[in-house]
Amino acid sequence: MSNNPVTGEPYYHRFPFFTPRDMIRAYQPLKDFLGIGKIKIGIGGSMGGQQLLEWAIEEPELFEHIVPIATNAFHSPWARAFNASQRHCIELDPTWKQNDSEAGMEGMKVARGLALLSYRNQETYNFYQADTDLNTLGPFKSESYQSYQGEKLAARFNAFSYYNLSQSMDSHQVGRGRGSISAALKKIKAKTHIIGIRSDILFTEKEQIFLAENIPDAFFKMIPSTYGHDGFLLEYDAISSIVFDFLEAENPSLRSTFYTVN
Repeated sequence: MSNNPVTGEPYYHRFPFFTPRDMIRAYQPLKDFLGIGKIKIGIGGSMGGQQLLEWAIEEPELFEHIVPIATNAFHSPWARAFNASQRHCIELDPTWKQNDSEAGMEGMKVARGLALLSYRNQETYNFYQADTDLNTLGPFKSESYQSYQGEKLAARFNAFSYYNLSQSMDSHQVGRGRGSISAALKKIKAKTHIIGIRSDILFTEKEQIFLAENIPDAFFKMIPSTYGHDGFLLEYDAISSIVFDFLEAENPSLRSTFYTVN
């Protein structure tokens, strides 16, 4: 929705394509402007984890520690299919081709509901969206939940950003231009602790293991959760404990410092 300096109007459909690597290259000037020469710890989950890996590869001396959570070295065909299906929802919205801030919003609401199916899992829905009235023929709790999530996102987001960010995530590939994925990950010098969510069907356990096997001397921990991929946002106690232990192993005084701040 930013103005295109060439036209003086919002970019809308013409916003330039960007990758997670482009994102971290946008952060680098800010880091330099602030005079930051070393970062003690970088933590990122999901797409934030993709950016964190890119940054730790691009500037191996910058981070002392990194904690990638529920992320991957490249976006899988499975995950890309979810994103493509969400974009198809937006494309089928008859308003999508318009140059208007509200274009594609109804399609985006449907896309968000579809996305939730990958962010959570069957166990999550069965537990939290179960109907207590055994005689009901609808509307069902899970149906209203899907609508609610779409409306909630539409109140703070736009379809252009949603569409472009999903394309960016699909492009994630740390090996691009670096020989291979493994060679790229081996450039990471930061002490690394990978955290995965065992019930995550979007960023799977296998992908976390791959990171641990290819990043030099990486630690690895899977945590149980009923929340699926969204566990990276909701299992903050378990994640915090792992991060504290990771840092405390190097400096025992850090734990009391963290708890004092919290």
